[in-house]
Amino acid sequence: MAWIDTIDAADATGDLQELYAEIVESRGKLSNILKVHSLHPAAMEDHMALYETLLFGRSKLRRATREAIAVVVSSANACTYCTRHHGEALNAYWKDDTRVAQLADDYTQLDDLDAKHRAAFDYATTLTRSPNGTAEADVEALREAGWSDRDILDITLITAYFNFVNRIANGLGVDVTEEEVTGYNY
Repeated sequence: MAWIDTIDAADATGDLQELYAEIVESRGKLSNILKVHSLHPAAMEDHMALYETLLFGRSKLRRATREAIAVVVSSANACTYCTRHHGEALNAYWKDDTRVAQLADDYTQLDDLDAKHRAAFDYATTLTRSPNGTAEADVEALREAGWSDRDILDITLITAYFNFVNRIANGLGVDVTEEEVTGYNY
């Protein structure tokens, strides 16, 4: 499951038990990335709130675009857990395993990738691999590709969020299995 102790749903009590129940109610099941927070329920609750805001909250970015950014960032960070999870979520929209796999492997090789999304993925990759290498010109390239400033903020927040989560998953050895990756509410 992870390299640190976690509390299973069956053993949870009090606030943690209530939080687990809320997560299962909204997401369909409890993911290992949230379960790894079980020793710090307040952090889990705040993490879940940020996730809900960025992936499900109001934005002009489609859910598929948000999930695609998650896959691009997670792949750049070699985070198998998040690449698999968000690849599964993205496939709920794209319905094309091969295309999702190509996005994770090398999005620049996608034949049908439009310039707008290419610019977003390029920006997310630069921000992930070389955060101090980003410049105003990168933001201007997003504008020129058709993204609004609010869209650019959302792209940046989603990119930053997945860099955060990738480090939790990789840093604590959060396991991913086929059973754990499937069955969520998208």
